[in-house]
Amino acid sequence: MRSIWLLLFVVSFHFLKAQASYDSSFRFYYYDQKLSMFEQMPTPKKAIVWLGDSITDGGEWSELFPEYNTMNRGISSDNTFGVLNRLYEVVKRKPRRIFILIGINDIARSIPDEVILRNYRKMIDTMQLQSPATKIYVQSLLPTNNNFTQFKNHQNKTEHVLNVNEGLKKLCAEKKITYINLYDAFLNADGKLNEKYTNDGLHLTGDGYRHWKKLLINGNYLN
Repeated sequence: MRSIWLLLFVVSFHFLKAQASYDSSFRFYYYDQKLSMFEQMPTPKKAIVWLGDSITDGGEWSELFPEYNTMNRGISSDNTFGVLNRLYEVVKRKPRRIFILIGINDIARSIPDEVILRNYRKMIDTMQLQSPATKIYVQSLLPTNNNFTQFKNHQNKTEHVLNVNEGLKKLCAEKKITYINLYDAFLNADGKLNEKYTNDGLHLTGDGYRHWKKLLINGNYLN
């Protein structure tokens, strides 16, 4: 009996130690401001939802795609834990399509790749269970460019980005949903986020969003 309790203690200790090694927090004033606003918004017919962090938040989706009823559900600095916390607000609307892009802020905080993928699995399971008619599109994480110095914690994490993207691709195949590879389309010749599409090595400029739009249209993902 003593050996069993000792084993449980060791397992619990290592679990808590692993959790303490990264920051999974997500709530701050901007997160709460945005979520409170989202909760007050009406639901357009046949809505297309864009769900993610600042990269999604920065997109003027209703103007990029004026022919569709779009809802921007990006929150700057958000991570997969934050998306899980607020997914109820999206699910209740039963959108026609949802495009997800989240995870680079997790990587910047040293959240393990397997935890990021586990959170994605929870997102997908929730959507498929509570809004089965919604078509889910998981977009790969984008590359970064360490020639810029504004977001040092996000840089030089290419191995993690690629590992998460590969995990997302496999998860989408398992769940029979669409995986969209944005990563390769945003690379320059050096394997970094192309300077044509960014001015800080992480976020996108107007040319970046226009390029993103073209990729989605050419892939026929919105029809």
